[in-house]
Amino acid sequence: MSNPVLVCALRRINAFKVLADALKRLTQCREKLSKSGSLLQTVMALTPEVTFRQAILFFTERDFVTGKTCFYCLCLHKSVCFSYLAGESQRCHAESLFTYLQTGAQILCTVLLIKPGAWSHSLARILRKLDLEKFSVVGMKHINLEPDIALGLLSSEVKQDPAGFEAHCSYLTSGTALVLCLQRPNAVKKLIDLLGPEDPKLAQALDPFLWRAQYGISTVQNGFYGSKSYQIAVRDMKLFFPEGLCCAECQTLEEEEV
Repeated sequence: MSNPVLVCALRRINAFKVLADALKRLTQCREKLSKSGSLLQTVMALTPEVTFRQAILFFTERDFVTGKTCFYCLCLHKSVCFSYLAGESQRCHAESLFTYLQTGAQILCTVLLIKPGAWSHSLARILRKLDLEKFSVVGMKHINLEPDIALGLLSSEVKQDPAGFEAHCSYLTSGTALVLCLQRPNAVKKLIDLLGPEDPKLAQALDPFLWRAQYGISTVQNGFYGSKSYQIAVRDMKLFFPEGLCCAECQTLEEEEV
């Protein structure tokens, strides 16, 4: 009782598994975990039910900003706790913490723009890949990008390079692009993981099955643009689909007035 402890309530998609894996890696150099996972139980709760029982001992509902799967971690003296906070929209809800512990990943939307020349020959295969990855297409349109819209899709790094900036803008406005709004659990991160690095050569070196490795030619003609965060996905949905989406009622979209 002489030493203080730090009690943390953390949130992340797949929270229990991610924290357990992190703690295992941290302890491998000092102590081998038993098959029962008894060491893990001394520093974290392993299920939503245990999380709920332990969390209410230390926190009230007002202490939480809910929105993602939560878990509880008790960091003992001289232990280390890593907090993986979701980089998405933070929203307060009136429902109980236990509701969120059982809900799991939210159904989210993201935007995929298939750049000029990339979709006209490969659309059927791309749609098949999306279906295999459990994406639902809830919005689709052809669009000829205006220069100001193309500018908004470019990263800050590209904008700092005059030659690269001009090349990207010229290519994006050179023909018709296909814009898709996609829906599934953890949609934003899943799509970014499938696309891979913006340089097709780097994507090819990492994994030849990454989409930019398969359909990209250069850092400019790399096949795809995907929303890089939930905030950007909401911006892109409002930009490309101001008329709304053809998806079932979704709490996330209602909150963002999409």
